[in-house]
Amino acid sequence: MVSDKLGKMLHDKATRGKLLSTEEQSQLESWYEYQDGIESNILKTNAGEKSISKLQSQVEAALIQLARITRRIQEVASENETLRQENSHLRRQLIDTTMQQVA
Repeated sequence: MVSDKLGKMLHDKATRGKLLSTEEQSQLESWYEYQDGIESNILKTNAGEKSISKLQSQVEAALIQLARITRRIQEVASENETLRQENSHLRRQLIDTTMQQVA
């Protein structure tokens, strides 16, 4: 493994347009690969953390929506029960009225 100090020196040399020996070029490429690996691990870690955070936000949003839907279902069920009772009351009135007219 190429030391960080040597890698930085070779990188500086190469970016300034200076020629590198075959060995130096090989060392620089090795250092670049190592740096890419570090960066890749950092990105994976950050992506994982962002994924978890995003998933948690999505779960929270889904739970809020579920609570709203549940409340609405309860409201509709209550309204339905009120309508059933009213319907039943109207049927009794209709039966009573019909019975009075027949009698």
